[in-house]
Amino acid sequence: MIRVGSGWDLHRLVPNRPLLIGGIEIPSAKGSLAHSDGDVLIHALIDALLGALAKGDIGSHFPDTDPAYKDIDSMELLKRVVNSDLPPYSIINIDATIILQTPKLRDHIDAIRANLADALGLAIQQVSVKAKTAEHSLAELGSADAIAAQVTLLISG
Repeated sequence: MIRVGSGWDLHRLVPNRPLLIGGIEIPSAKGSLAHSDGDVLIHALIDALLGALAKGDIGSHFPDTDPAYKDIDSMELLKRVVNSDLPPYSIINIDATIILQTPKLRDHIDAIRANLADALGLAIQQVSVKAKTAEHSLAELGSADAIAAQVTLLISG
């Protein structure tokens, strides 16, 4: 059986927070405002996995009202979902898009792909990550005050 999942996340960007994307810290004057570490790509990936499994969303598993998740590493949340919810399925491929005006991500894409592939036990060829800008439109996204990510994935089992 194969299943498709789709995930999306958005965070406001603020000073004095790290900008984490796919578990990689990106040099930036602003980072994601969030209860956890704010890794928008990992959050969208978790939602895509949970969606493919028909198991709700990230907020139902890791609520932002729970102090246990304050500033937690989103990679840890991803590993929990993969280890407890994914079996007997396995990930076939991931296609992700990050929407961010600045900083530019071109020089970081391969590191993000490799980090996700390593964390999920996948070949790098199974992980696609693209970066787009909002072309200075779309309110906060275009003014470099927000970051968004979309993920589509295929699982089989």
